[in-house]
Amino acid sequence: VQLVETGGDLVQPGGSLRLSCAASGFTFSRYDMNWYRQAPGKERELVATIQSAGGSTRYADSVKGRFTISRDNAKNTVYLQMNSLKFEDTAKYYCNAFRRNYREYNYWGQGTQVTVSS
Repeated sequence: VQLVETGGDLVQPGGSLRLSCAASGFTFSRYDMNWYRQAPGKERELVATIQSAGGSTRYADSVKGRFTISRDNAKNTVYLQMNSLKFEDTAKYYCNAFRRNYREYNYWGQGTQVTVSS
């Protein structure tokens, strides 16, 4: 199982970035996909979720209206489009795959750094 995040960068406030997470080694379409982030000295925070079935989405209040999560099951990839970035969006962003049936399956990527700075 592998989750590889890309797209993190240094960006000015108000700018945009698109993160990608390429998945392999499991049946991607069956998993809910999540983006988390963790800033230095803070707990890991759930930013956005896209469900496996139907593709419904949820967002943290702090990013609603600015971030958009999407998935391409044909490419086994989940995306996070981040617009109107703020200083407080600075964090390491992690991709997570989750599924629960008879047991829980929970996979993590290594993360990609997003730094918002002028």
